[in-house]
Formats: sequence, C-alpha cells, structure tokens
Amino acid sequence: MKRRFFVKAGLLGGAAAATFAKPNIATAQAKTFQWKMTNAYGPGSPFYVAGPGSPTDFCEMVKKMSGGRLTIQHFAAGELIPALEGFDAVSKGIVEMNAANSYFWAGKIPAAQYFTTVPFGLNFQGMTAWIYHGGGQKLWDELYAPFDLVPMAMGNTGVQMTGWYRKPITGLDDYKGLKMRIPGLAGKVYATLGVDVKLLPGGEIFPALERGVIDAAEFVGPYQDRRLGLHKAAKFYYTTGWHEPSNVTELIVNKKAWESLPPDLQEIVRAAAAACNTISHTWCEATNAEALDDLVKNQGVTAQPLPPQIVAKLKEATEVVLNDGAAKDPAMKKVHDAFLAFKANHDKWAGVSESVYQSQIRGQLSKA
Repeated sequence: MKRRFFVKAGLLGGAAAATFAKPNIATAQAKTFQWKMTNAYGPGSPFYVAGPGSPTDFCEMVKKMSGGRLTIQHFAAGELIPALEGFDAVSKGIVEMNAANSYFWAGKIPAAQYFTTVPFGLNFQGMTAWIYHGGGQKLWDELYAPFDLVPMAMGNTGVQMTGWYRKPITGLDDYKGLKMRIPGLAGKVYATLGVDVKLLPGGEIFPALERGVIDAAEFVGPYQDRRLGLHKAAKFYYTTGWHEPSNVTELIVNKKAWESLPPDLQEIVRAAAAACNTISHTWCEATNAEALDDLVKNQGVTAQPLPPQIVAKLKEATEVVLNDGAAKDPAMKKVHDAFLAFKANHDKWAGVSESVYQSQIRGQLSKA
C-alpha cells in the first residue's frame, strides 16, 4: 500500500515538476533581443558592409536562424559613431557589436594585429585553421577579456593587393618620403624603408590619393578598389600581396550582452560568423578576376608584382619589426611565438599541397 502511494506520489510530483518547468523553457525561448552593430566602413561598402557574407548579411542570417529572437540593427561608419570608435563603444556597452579589423586597435593591444593579418604570414586556409583549430581563438579571447569583449572571425578577403601608386616603384629609393595609406604591421615595415605611413578609413582614401595628400594607398583587392575609384587617382597597381596574405574581418561582442544570450543563440551567432567567414572569402574569389581584367584592359591600369629585390627587403624588414614588437610586449610575444610555430607546421603541408598544385599543375596546364 505504501509502495503504491509513493510510486503514485512520485509520478504526480514528476508531472507537477514538468508542468511548472514548461513555462520556464517557453519563457526562455520566447525572450527576444534587439542589438546594435556598428562598423568601421562606410555605407554600402562591398564585403565590409554589404553583399554576400558581409556584416549586414550576418545580421539577416542571425535573424532568420533565430526565428527573430535576436535582431541586430547595423550602422555603417558615421551613422551612429565615427569609423574607428567601435572598439570602445562595444567595450563600454554602448552598442552590443562592432565589425572592423583588429589591427585598428594596435594602439590599445599591439598583439591584436596578428588576428587580422601578418606580413608574409598565413593565407586564408592557414589563418582560418590557426584561429579555429590551432589555438588562435583562445589567444584572441585572452587578449580581449580585460576589455569585456568576445571576438570572432566573420570574414576574410584572402590575399590583398600591394596597392595603388601614382608613380612606378623601381627601387628602394622610391619609398623614401613616400606618403602611403597602409594599416597594421605592414605600415611599420614600410616605415623602416622611409615611408610616411598614414592610417585613413576606407572612405577617405580616394580623395586623399586624388588630391596628392598621399602618394600611394592600399585597400583590398580589384573589386573593392575599383568601386572606390582608386584607379582614377593612380594607375600603377602592384599585386604582390606580401603585406596581407589574408585579412580577417573581426566581430566583437560586449561580454555582458553575450552572456545574456541563451546557449542556442550564442551558437547561432558563432555559426553565422563562421558561415560569413567562408561566404565572404569565396565572394572575393569570384569577383576579383573580372575586376582586375577590366582595370587593365579598359581603365588604363598597369598591374604587376613588385620587383624581387624590393620583396626580399620587405621580408627582411618584416622579421625585424615582428621580433622587435614581440621583445617589447609579453602578450605580443606569446601570440607571435604561437603564430610562427603554427605557420612553420602549416608551411610543411602547404609545401606539398597548395604550393605544388600552383607551381606544377597550373604551370603545366598553361603550357598545354
């Protein structure tokens, strides 16, 4: 009798618990979030603002994947805050998210530059592998934790072009006194050759180049560069891409806002960012060929690699700059050492995979 009573009571208690639990689950799933995302790039910028795999595409993706439980209103540079103030805005909780490139925050966190690109560093495959599977994400998280930020990759241009010059580059002397827009570690490398380095937001590059305020400028690649009209201000386009073998779009999220999301919405944000990382890169791969062909054939642009002796000097200077930076900052040294260790290992694989394909298979096909 007692046994039947306890069994019955247990069943009733379980049913009651389930009854009371259901509203809590439903409430958690029904809760909605309305966030704001700012951006370092101007309205309509391909890749960095609009288009496949862009931040606005990311916002739409999250909305659909979450069934409208998380909506993100996107603001391009200047629409809510100035172009390069997103880091502070997210850190302080003024907005929940920002899209930019981590090397813009070099003044705050020198090591942050490694999470955009490293001169003569890793390509898209290698950079993505380091972040997702080689310990890069953990280091990135550690760097940003003191600022109450959660970082992640949300895009990648792949290799970028060396840039646009008003006059041709024939030797190292051409760099002395040259005024050039170039961000990140590459700017420090150019400075060792006598370049007067300028850091300008994307929207300010064309007018500065056109008016002769700067003599040269680097932006992204043929498609985006053509849209900015850089070919109308300079006709010499160097294609080596030594300075940015890949370029990561960074998404930062305010830590408190991030922790307010239930786990499923956190996973949706991460999944959408990872999807955009691939979609944006493949979009660049799909659009740059036509744009470069048009620039050369129809716009009077001369496109060519930098002279080999200049590339060799740039590589030498890069090693000095990276080692000096690592010696001055413990956090940068930790990231620097980890990055180079992963790169050394990845280079071994690339040397028998991608490199062989590029040098041998395509070379043979071109002769056929």
